[in-house]
Amino acid sequence: MGPTIYDIARVAKVSKSTVSRVLNNKSNISEESRTRVMKAIEELNYQPSKLARALTSSGFDAIMVMSRSTKTTAGNTFFSEIIHSISMRAEEENFDVILQTSKNSKDELEKCIAKIRGRMIKGILMLSSPANEDFFNELDKYDIPIVVIGKLEEDFQNIYSVDTDNFKDSYDLVQHLIDNGHRDIACLHSSLDYHVSIDRLEGYKKCLMDNGIPLRTDRIIDSGYTMEQAYDASEKLLTSDELPTAIFAIDDLKIIGLYNTAAKLGISIPKDISIVGYNNGIFSPLLSPPLTGIEVPIIKLGEVATNLLFSIIKKQDDQQKPIIVPTKILEQKSVTTIHS
Repeated sequence: MGPTIYDIARVAKVSKSTVSRVLNNKSNISEESRTRVMKAIEELNYQPSKLARALTSSGFDAIMVMSRSTKTTAGNTFFSEIIHSISMRAEEENFDVILQTSKNSKDELEKCIAKIRGRMIKGILMLSSPANEDFFNELDKYDIPIVVIGKLEEDFQNIYSVDTDNFKDSYDLVQHLIDNGHRDIACLHSSLDYHVSIDRLEGYKKCLMDNGIPLRTDRIIDSGYTMEQAYDASEKLLTSDELPTAIFAIDDLKIIGLYNTAAKLGISIPKDISIVGYNNGIFSPLLSPPLTGIEVPIIKLGEVATNLLFSIIKKQDDQQKPIIVPTKILEQKSVTTIHS
């Protein structure tokens, strides 16, 4: 068992309450007593427990990472990569990371409020932004900084946004297909209860409309969140009577589903069909041919969001405007040009 504040008091020849005041950086103490206590702490190599600090000061040195419902995270490498990025940065600040999942929004909100009231956390990082922002309206009532990796529609006092420009990225990807002669372009998207899915689908639609290409409901396919749903949607599209010339896929689960299903069906990429989309990086080296698409800057998103959260916790920043992390199209081998 390590030394206690009683041991420090004995060595420093002061009272336990004096030691406590020094540990909590109180001002009502003489410089001589403070010096004796600090010297005793050094001699005894005393390490105050986080629990003790939390109970006697402003709470735990911890942040909470919320990944929302597990239905959106299963099999999605984005979440594991960004959690790793956040954890590395938190370690530098000597903060613990609490990972919270939940069964539903009500359960999630109750867990959040309990941790806030219990002073278990000093900030929250959310890894996605739901289209229904009632959740944020409830949490904004509490004086705790929350950084969302995603878009926010409303203005909040304590909630901040770090994101990429999903609408523009999608628009540019579809425009790249159109510039290469494609007009029959299908889209595999995720369910539209998160801003990221909505913005990527809207970018696809707006680009088609701006280029005078009619929208076809049979070319816009909800592919859910899971790998199984991505495979089902890919097979449905690639076995249809009328194969599109190109497909825009909004995340790497759809990309993997398309590549594997195309290989199974003997469909050549890009000879028979061109594919563009978003890639989280891990699977990029495994794709053949290499994908033309947006390489999501996962590590950068995690770093920027965590840096912002810590700067607000330390009251060094009061960033109100959304932070947009830049991206670019990586042109590789999954698109062929159609000559009219």
